[in-house]
Amino acid sequence: MNVFSAPDGAPWHVSAFRLDAGGQEQAEAVRRIRELRARILFDHGRRPDFRTTDGGYADDQDLDFGAWHFVGRREPDGPPLGYVRLSTPETGELFQTRAYLGSQVYEELLRECGFGTAETFEHSRLVVEHQARKLGLGVYLNAFAMAAARCLGAKAMIGTSGTADGQDRFHERFGFHAIPGTRRYVERYTEDVVIMLYRSALPAGEHAGLVEQLEDLFPAATVPAREAGLGGEFGRASDVCGQAPDVADRASDVREIRACGERLAAASARADDGAEPCWRPVHFELGRAEDRARLRELLDSGAVREVRDTIEDQLAELVTSREPRLRSSPEAVERAVAEQLGGAGRQEYGTWVWYPWSGRLVHLLPREEFRLVRTDRNRGRIDRAQQRRLLGCRVGVIGLSVGSSAALTFAMEGIGGSFRLADFDTLSVSNLNRLRAGVHHLGLNKCVLAARQMLELDPWLDIEIHPGGLTDETMEEFFSGGTGPLDLLVEECDTPYVKVAAREHARVLGIPVVMDANDRGLLDVERFDLEPQRPLLHGLLGDTTSRDLTDLTPQQAVDVILTMVDRERLSPELTAAVGQIGTTLSSWPQLASGVALGGALTAEAARRILLGLPRPSGRFYTDLEVLTSGDRSTVAPSLSVQEIS
Repeated sequence: MNVFSAPDGAPWHVSAFRLDAGGQEQAEAVRRIRELRARILFDHGRRPDFRTTDGGYADDQDLDFGAWHFVGRREPDGPPLGYVRLSTPETGELFQTRAYLGSQVYEELLRECGFGTAETFEHSRLVVEHQARKLGLGVYLNAFAMAAARCLGAKAMIGTSGTADGQDRFHERFGFHAIPGTRRYVERYTEDVVIMLYRSALPAGEHAGLVEQLEDLFPAATVPAREAGLGGEFGRASDVCGQAPDVADRASDVREIRACGERLAAASARADDGAEPCWRPVHFELGRAEDRARLRELLDSGAVREVRDTIEDQLAELVTSREPRLRSSPEAVERAVAEQLGGAGRQEYGTWVWYPWSGRLVHLLPREEFRLVRTDRNRGRIDRAQQRRLLGCRVGVIGLSVGSSAALTFAMEGIGGSFRLADFDTLSVSNLNRLRAGVHHLGLNKCVLAARQMLELDPWLDIEIHPGGLTDETMEEFFSGGTGPLDLLVEECDTPYVKVAAREHARVLGIPVVMDANDRGLLDVERFDLEPQRPLLHGLLGDTTSRDLTDLTPQQAVDVILTMVDRERLSPELTAAVGQIGTTLSSWPQLASGVALGGALTAEAARRILLGLPRPSGRFYTDLEVLTSGDRSTVAPSLSVQEIS
């Protein structure tokens, strides 16, 4: 079989061939290609529509005839590990994008972009076995299809792209851009799909060099379908994954890792000595030569105090979370793990994450696989499609004392993938009665503390901090800057001006606000996204604006906050304590149990709001003293001491 090996020496062999309609040979080749695609797209049940009732796999598309097909392997005669299709204008009436948009909209879209149907090619069905995805096969196949299109005279390339696993971002790195207004949910793929377009006259993004090399070499890689290695069974990944490395091999890998290091990260480890404490972890992927060198310097620097490598257990969790029935057979788990690795060394698989503030270096699964396992126990309460939707949301948290419980609960539950945290205060001894922190954190800004803890749960979270708190100068950036406007605000600060000013901004932008008042389990919800004219704080302050709340005396601030939380509904304990604040009490009394409850209440409300489930504006009490009183018991009361005696 004529094969093409990637020009930079990567172990991928790609064969390209075109299939025309007619003939048993072509029909059999198409059948096998469709089986390969459907099995990978099925993805252990994630897309059930690609499984047939008899247990087979099906992805029948007339577009296959007349299209170019590209198959990738690790070895010239090995089984296919990936595939992509390129369709030319001759079959343009069958394009997926045309069917997705409708013919009229499709042609209008091309005209608006300056292209005609006769010069637009479509690439589609990029599928790669799990164990080959992290090794770069998808990049080579996509680059190959683009190179072929340019070589064949394409002025533009168009295609549908999924969004759940970041496929749209993958294509952006090749110079494709999403067409506004084309994103919508497609049941067959169980995810949102968007149309993406590439102008062939432009460089192919960060992979321009690879595409240019392949464009020159594409003709030499083409073969007749009968020579494309499609005879016999395609072979599943388990047929080619080989044996797992033995203990000696793994020990050698570990020694190699420990022989690596990164001196420049030693400065990061001492960042707390400077004006701005560090809170961002550093990521290393050992498949990259640059990262290997950086990690080598880090370990040589002596800054690493602890190495945590549980990748074996994580891989076992990954494969059994996809297929729980494997748990009954350790041998089946071992085979599935070997298939997942696809011959890659365990030490090279996934990501090594360096936490400078603790000196820990942790080995984790790749991001999407890590998140799949980390949120696996959410299933049954939050399905995977909902989880992906939540991870696409941006959440702001103001006040990281009570608000830290909400922020950490959100991070644990997977509510939000992007966060903005604002608090000017630092951790003090009196905070330790309700914040999850240790004495070694004293004096640390509360934003930094929360960001570190959240990133220790998920090192891929996108977090911005505002350690100066929320001011007139930073308000706009907090609500609308960075990655875009917030989808939800959690407001937990003690300053009346900020509480009202934040709501004023949220109402203008249509951002819902949730708040826990930390007394009697009070949850406050303001759906400014649904009610743009809704009075702030349900009208409890009348026409008061944020400008009316500047320069308040301490007593005036207390009075305003009591009005906000409705003093008539305060618990007896807090009512009695209010008059003592500033005399016998230093500040508002708060307990860890109430703060923990507030995190749960705000998380439940946020999850429902962000998923479009019912959660109206209003105030709701979860008073544990009332809810757990004796008359609420659902079982017979115990005998009293007198009755027992």
